[in-house]
Amino acid sequence: MKRFAVWSVLCIPAWANAQRIPPQRPVDLVYPLLDAANSRWFYFSSACRPFGMVSVFPDNIVTGDWNGGYRYKEDTIRYISHIHEWQLSGVGVMPCTFSGDSLAALLKDPSSVFSHKKETIKPGYHSVFLDRYHITAEVTATGRVGLHRYRYAGKGSRGIVFQLSGNLGPSEIIAAGYEQVSDYEIRGYVVNGKTSRRPKPVTVYFSAIFKTPVTAIYLSENNVVRSAVKQWKGTNGMLLVQLANTTEPVEMKVGISFTSQEAAAANRLAEAPDWNFDQVVKAAGNEWNEMLGRIKVEGGTYKQQRRFYTDLWHAIQGRRVISDIDGKYVDNTGSASVVKQVPLNSQGKPEFSMYNSDAFWGAQWTLNTLWDLVYPEITSGFCNSFLQYYKDGGLIPRGPAGGNYTFVMTGAQTTPFYVSAWQKGIRDFDVNLAYEGLRKDHFPGGMMAKAGYEHTTAKGGGIEQYIAKGYVPYPLSDTVYGMHMDGASITLENAYQDWCLAQMAKELGKQDDYRLFMERSGNFKNLYNSQAGYMVPKDREGKWREPYDPLEDQHGFEEANGAQATWFVPHALPELFNLMGGKKNAVEKLNSQFEAARAYRFSSEYQGNPPEMIKKQRIPVNYSNQPSIQTAFIFNYAGAPWLTQYWSRTVIDSAYSELSPYLGYNGDEDQGLMGSLNVLMKTGLFQMTGGCEADPRYEISSPIFNRITFVLNPKYYKAKTFVIEARHNSAINKYVQSATLNGAPLNKFYFRQSDINKGSTLILNMGAEPDKSWGTAIE
Repeated sequence: MKRFAVWSVLCIPAWANAQRIPPQRPVDLVYPLLDAANSRWFYFSSACRPFGMVSVFPDNIVTGDWNGGYRYKEDTIRYISHIHEWQLSGVGVMPCTFSGDSLAALLKDPSSVFSHKKETIKPGYHSVFLDRYHITAEVTATGRVGLHRYRYAGKGSRGIVFQLSGNLGPSEIIAAGYEQVSDYEIRGYVVNGKTSRRPKPVTVYFSAIFKTPVTAIYLSENNVVRSAVKQWKGTNGMLLVQLANTTEPVEMKVGISFTSQEAAAANRLAEAPDWNFDQVVKAAGNEWNEMLGRIKVEGGTYKQQRRFYTDLWHAIQGRRVISDIDGKYVDNTGSASVVKQVPLNSQGKPEFSMYNSDAFWGAQWTLNTLWDLVYPEITSGFCNSFLQYYKDGGLIPRGPAGGNYTFVMTGAQTTPFYVSAWQKGIRDFDVNLAYEGLRKDHFPGGMMAKAGYEHTTAKGGGIEQYIAKGYVPYPLSDTVYGMHMDGASITLENAYQDWCLAQMAKELGKQDDYRLFMERSGNFKNLYNSQAGYMVPKDREGKWREPYDPLEDQHGFEEANGAQATWFVPHALPELFNLMGGKKNAVEKLNSQFEAARAYRFSSEYQGNPPEMIKKQRIPVNYSNQPSIQTAFIFNYAGAPWLTQYWSRTVIDSAYSELSPYLGYNGDEDQGLMGSLNVLMKTGLFQMTGGCEADPRYEISSPIFNRITFVLNPKYYKAKTFVIEARHNSAINKYVQSATLNGAPLNKFYFRQSDINKGSTLILNMGAEPDKSWGTAIE
């Protein structure tokens, strides 16, 4: 899911490249400003917890999702808001000073200029000086509570503005309300209007409590200011809470909920009962450090280590909890919003959390591997959460927002997520119910039937044609049912997802389904045009697209072109090689695509590329977006592991090594997908099938660190750690010469999930020249 950006260059100081690495915790190495000049509403984060409901930070642009939220090049802060999620926003506030004659102007526009020179950002904390008011604003967070501390240095009355109308990121605040429940607390709500992606309104409730008493309340409704309005609901409102002048900083805690004001207050009381801002900052840092510290890297440069932990930080950002601390959540899958309860365990605690999430489009090569290995309890939580959506609404989602489906992107994207989890021993979910829901998604009426954001019909995915013809035509229909109706890509994705479901069917003893889905998984062959040498879209009459240009972006291929999408056969690469005339031809073809893409840093959106390239995306391998991210690892399967080692390292150096607000992923990070890919490439691991075969393979490339230790969750793994040691590793010594696994020679380019459960140590002996004999053995 990509974006287009104009890049500029920020020089990294010399110290960032120094070999001497000072002892620091992983959390202290994170660089939150990575790519912040090109941010998206949910992309940048600072004051939040891993998967927390709230993510509190300043918003510079509030008029959209793309290019919205915190934007490094902007000089004005509009609000400091609490919800930065896929298709959700809410509870924007702004500390201020004011006088009586400035109220109308203030409530119309409370924004303030600021400077990065007076700003501090780290995981769990954000501080900035607001020039307009001479206020130092600090924020931190628990899972469901935003904590604020404002140090006022200017003259005038002290206040905090609450945004109750207008645009905020992806949503328009279409209605709101509040009530003053005491001298210290305001409760209320804001309603996110529906969007083209999220088809129903969503209400965000809040409970704001202040350390100093409220002395006055001012309401602006339709730009008319009134005082002493202690209770209100309506539209076009803005609220100003005046607080007593004291010599102490003003502190505020804002609890959030999607179910009720009372639940927001309960979340606040449970997670932040005391006034201990600095302790919460420390706790937030410690929680992030525990998560990031599950991968310990040694070696590399200081800059490489900083970038690595920033990538890992992004890999667990964006997708957030929407259920309350007691397990209540809002179900919006039906005709009306209903508050429901997650099942409770024997201690009365929720068995899992409910989640808001962008698409899992591309997660088979990113989240599947990283989360299953390092955060299996998160994988388990998402599996159970999505099963609850199935119970509520009848479909396993591919990207829910606000308790409802968004039908983001295409296909049955969560099928590989479930199958990978099951194959790796993450089995604390109802597998029979999961299989029932996944199977439904692969037939008419299920997820494969719907194109992107197709809310009211189930025709844009072309599943009927896929079953009957063996491919989805392009164009599918004269009617536009939704976005991403790109038949060739849908065909390729469906075939892979069918193969994944076949593996689960086989594990569960469902032989008829296994044969059915295995047969369907071969549908990719119906699009391979041997004369063109590429996958080529077919129309409704079965005619190849003519004229055909493999570098033409979109037009049958979803956020990709034919040169890129031709390699989307992760489940059947030997068959693809046969279609191409053998492994040798496949290697030559793919290698030539990498050579051509090198000139553009393997990124259609890299700032140094010609404007025409950025506009038309004419690139044969594109690491700016998900459809190409497996291609460097295809050489492993074609008998040329040294080329996987070479090109994966080259892509890292070219596209994924910067540490700058202006550069980072050279495209759309998509809630941890590209961050996860970076972590995997830099540790030298990958899973071509998304980990969906029995006893899944982990394929080896070329790690950039000398030693990598994965700390494993004992609930899911028998071993405490898994270690990769790359001896003699350097920027030059990027090729594997030999390998051992637990002391035994390893001549294959992969090892298995079962090896990790034994507590394996993988030792790679690295050298400057490729050893073309290593890694070519394959079962």
